[in-house]
Amino acid sequence: MPDGYDVLLRDGGIAHVRPLVSQDLGELHALVNRSSERSAYLRFFTGGTATAHAYMERLTSSAYRGHALVATVHDRLVAVAEYIPAGDGSADLAILLDDAVHGHGLGTLLLEHLALDAAEQGVDTLVADVLAENRPMLGVLRDLGLQAEQHYDNGTVGVRIVVRPTPRLLASIEARDHQAERASLARVLAPSSVAVIGAGRDPSGVGHRVVRNLIDGCFPGPIYPINPRATRIAGLACSPDLRAVPGPVDLAVVAVPAKHVLDVARDCAEAGVGGLVVLSAGFAESGGRDAEADLVKICRTAGMRLVGPNCLGIANTAHGLNATFLQQQPRRGRIALLSQSGAVGAALLDRLDVSSFVSVGNKADVSGNDLLEYWEDDQATDVIALYLESFGNPRKFARIARRVGGRKPILLVKSGRSDSGGRAVQSHTAAAATPDVAVDALVRASGVIRLDSVQELLDVAKLLAAQPLPRGRRVAIVGNSGGPEAMTADACEAHGLTVPKLTGLHLDGRVPAASALGNPVDLTADADAGQIATAVRALDKQDVDTILIIYTPPFGSGLDRTRAAIAEATRATTKTVLACVVGHDDLIDGRIPSYAFPEQAVAALARAARYAEWRAHPEEPPAVHTPVEAARALVRTELAAHPDGLWLSPAAVTRLLRCYGISTVESIGVDGPETAAEAAALAGLPAVLKATGLVHKSDAGGVRLNLATQEQVRQAYRDMAAAIPEMSGAIVQHMLPGGVEIIVGGVTYPAFGPLVMVGMGGVAADLLADRAFRVPPLTTAQALDLINELRCAPLLYGYRGSTPVDAEALAEYVVRVGRLMEDLPEIAELDLNPVIVTEHSAVTVDARIRLRPCEPPVSPLRRRMR
Repeated sequence: MPDGYDVLLRDGGIAHVRPLVSQDLGELHALVNRSSERSAYLRFFTGGTATAHAYMERLTSSAYRGHALVATVHDRLVAVAEYIPAGDGSADLAILLDDAVHGHGLGTLLLEHLALDAAEQGVDTLVADVLAENRPMLGVLRDLGLQAEQHYDNGTVGVRIVVRPTPRLLASIEARDHQAERASLARVLAPSSVAVIGAGRDPSGVGHRVVRNLIDGCFPGPIYPINPRATRIAGLACSPDLRAVPGPVDLAVVAVPAKHVLDVARDCAEAGVGGLVVLSAGFAESGGRDAEADLVKICRTAGMRLVGPNCLGIANTAHGLNATFLQQQPRRGRIALLSQSGAVGAALLDRLDVSSFVSVGNKADVSGNDLLEYWEDDQATDVIALYLESFGNPRKFARIARRVGGRKPILLVKSGRSDSGGRAVQSHTAAAATPDVAVDALVRASGVIRLDSVQELLDVAKLLAAQPLPRGRRVAIVGNSGGPEAMTADACEAHGLTVPKLTGLHLDGRVPAASALGNPVDLTADADAGQIATAVRALDKQDVDTILIIYTPPFGSGLDRTRAAIAEATRATTKTVLACVVGHDDLIDGRIPSYAFPEQAVAALARAARYAEWRAHPEEPPAVHTPVEAARALVRTELAAHPDGLWLSPAAVTRLLRCYGISTVESIGVDGPETAAEAAALAGLPAVLKATGLVHKSDAGGVRLNLATQEQVRQAYRDMAAAIPEMSGAIVQHMLPGGVEIIVGGVTYPAFGPLVMVGMGGVAADLLADRAFRVPPLTTAQALDLINELRCAPLLYGYRGSTPVDAEALAEYVVRVGRLMEDLPEIAELDLNPVIVTEHSAVTVDARIRLRPCEPPVSPLRRRMR
């Protein structure tokens, strides 16, 4: 059978989609036989099934000229969908579903995928004739998300669907995917019953501890220990296997040796279990990749979601579920926690109050993307914290996180910041764009708060879960110790927070006489708890966004009384409040985060303030555009001639860039001193001579500027050819007038997709390392924000009396490069260096593009499990 892919259905079930093959004929006949007369009539417009059976014969014959997809559920073929090209850019559309899967969203999903396949094959319109009484199908076609027209004619509705992708289609697909993800995880994270397979009598054993934790966590549903050699475990009746369990099982926790896991998974599939949590190690993490793939296949075929293997388990405190083998019971809170590391997960769970916890282990199936979808609508979750060691589908993570982050903050610690240097790169852009830069660009675009350490995650999570987001960056600092207050003010400035002057702060006679009533408000070590509380209440009336309280014990009234006073003084405020009680790291009154040191508090506050700004001003998504077919054709032609990849010739680079409206200075290829002189006369003097066949021409002496005469051009070519044996020729350009030199680049990672870079250009590009990255596509506003991050950005706007240049033109350049990189994943590296930005335009002077063959990326419009 041809390769296919797994998909989630509206009810959380799993189907497998693949192309139709002739061997499907028997299953197609069986599908027709299972169809009701009503279903056959609505599909084939005639009574009985004879027409349907005859059509299935044609569908699988060698004469069939259409494109058909089939879907299987539990290894049974339950749907076939097809289009047949009509030769005029349109194609006829049809679909037949098993009655048993009506209402599960499978028909909508197959139509989505057919539309995408049709568009890729040059079809622009899908046409269907639907009986007017077939209202469910008319509704599906209407709500697909594509532009559709319906025309009624004598009991039949003619439907024409334009397959060009639209923002509405993407929004519709994301909404349907979200619904399916949530439904698929409901039986895992909120199960009605749990079986623990491999529960032993030894209290120290993994399975026994899971049972004990379920009991101690007050799980409200049935708990079924499974062990063929025991009758009772932890006081509960024990079953020898799943067949003997007295009721249905939503979730099975598997704690058996790895060699038995596949058999257990098959038993779970036969018993109709909803999801598996496999604690057992011995899979991909230790060389057992084939066994892990087999485990995933068993689960997907049976419609079961899989957490793990090689994990600690899961918990849902709102549901009374603790299906982990950890020693402690998780404390109920508002933070959802995912950890790919068991050790890190256990440490975080010991310090955080959580709504739910998932140890994903090897992430064979359930991943961070799935859990973000679930937690987005989880009423018990306000903050999402992730510890990841790898991304399964980084681009999908960014899309989901951007949406979820608009409602709930997402905190991320991603290990592996160092670059192994395993990929040989030659361009400026590719050398700068390490994998960690790609992660930063992805998460920044999606509003994710990336943190460098687990301690930072704890600090920020504590603040976001307990306090409202700061409305701005203005901070009032008050405390009883000048040194820590000064350190706090310095840290605020370093993190981009402001410590404004306070006006109308009247505290005379109510605080120690030696107090300094500026900002920070230093009450001195003599201030008692009541005086600190008085100052805090006064600051609540100031025009600030955050109150940060510094207390150094044991001065004043002592630790306990001061904490109580802080709690009382801030009970009614709507401002963000946090504290630094020096040497103490905890929560005051369960709602005011307190940090041991000022720098911790300020760093956490700065992260919260930046996130609040991002959430208050969400970025508009770029407009959907149609890829340029001429550019795709050029890339296909070049790679057909060079299957291992190549650096494009200057002429090919120019043609490719012009497909996207990216202007380049006229370049004339030459092969000797005389042709160089003639080219200089054509291009216009003064001229520039550049060697070809080199990546970094300036380093090798392969660039000569301001050549004023043809003779100077001749001599420059002779000198260059003598000094650079590998020179394959040269190009001649007219010498442009001065402007600001910028580098615009792109690089594509197979895992992360494309990145766009902007930086200080020219020969100083690598020396100054002034550059910024984003994930395309970009809007013009986003491109301007990217440009303005550069330290050299003031040069574009008239630095020290210089003439301002056209930053908007440069931004449009970046947008176009982003589209090119997004459309053509075969572009491994791209450098436009320099792009000369003048008062009225931006133009590329030198460009390099490297192509390499690659698998086409999965479209964000194609719903599928990874």
